[in-house]
Amino acid sequence: MTALAPTAPADVYAEVQHFYARQMRHLDSGEAEIWAGTFTEDGSFAPPSRPEPVRGRPALAAGARQSAAALAARGEIQRHWVAMLTVAPAADGTLTAESQVTLVVVPRGGPARLDLVCVCRDVLVREAGELLVRERVVTRDDQP
Repeated sequence: MTALAPTAPADVYAEVQHFYARQMRHLDSGEAEIWAGTFTEDGSFAPPSRPEPVRGRPALAAGARQSAAALAARGEIQRHWVAMLTVAPAADGTLTAESQVTLVVVPRGGPARLDLVCVCRDVLVREAGELLVRERVVTRDDQP
């Protein structure tokens, strides 16, 4: 049996859950700059759809704006559901948060559909007392 990673105290775990609730609502609402502001200035986001990570708030915001525009053009909205969250503190003060994320797409006037399921692994840091994503790596269950 392998040893489990240390877990964050309950108050930190709850703080991380609230962080993701706000962050994903910003993304799903098309608030690109606010969403990008939940990353460090040099934060990175490595989705499986891109060969290289997106780095820095300006690039993160641009990508989120582009995604929001594409959804709007199709008459769809998206909803990210973050679940099965684990939060592990590291000796350097960072937190590693890993979750399973379900993305649901809702077309205007049509039924919601499951778009994808993925694993999101974040390194979270504190700046001025606020949690921010320093690094996000997303892997999809349906891709090798």
